[in-house]
Amino acid sequence: MAELIVITYDDVHQAEEVRLKLLKMQKEYLVDLEDAVIAVKDQNGKVKLRQMYDLTASGAMSGGFLGILIGLLFLNPLLGFVVGSASGALGGALSDIGINDKFMKELAANIKEGKSVLFILVRKVTPDKVLAELRGMGGKIVQTSLTHEEEKKLQEALDATKSDDTK
Repeated sequence: MAELIVITYDDVHQAEEVRLKLLKMQKEYLVDLEDAVIAVKDQNGKVKLRQMYDLTASGAMSGGFLGILIGLLFLNPLLGFVVGSASGALGGALSDIGINDKFMKELAANIKEGKSVLFILVRKVTPDKVLAELRGMGGKIVQTSLTHEEEKKLQEALDATKSDDTK
């Protein structure tokens, strides 16, 4: 079962740094991320989602490939590529994997402009190593499906300073 963790940050750079650290840990098999999205509120009050995966681009690529194959069957590969790419991009844009976009936008609508929210959906984690890596990264947990004890440990790790390491 996946766990949801929502953390607010003072700026988008801090949230992006944590997401990059999580992606690095995923390559080291310390965490298994299903999704990690950053929501930012711009000056106009509009919430923008920075997805981990660009489904539109991947849909366009796979659609273009299939379009070429179909186009070859009908002796018009260029038309097949164009139609396949367009339909693949549309399908990719309309598909939603991971965390619900509507939920993220509604929750992020409550933050101040310039702030960011990191939404993390984790399938599996090695808690002691991940907490050590996230130590001192900052942020405030606003919502989670973790137990109270796990949430407290995570917030303590985020709040820790480098001077705490010497104790």
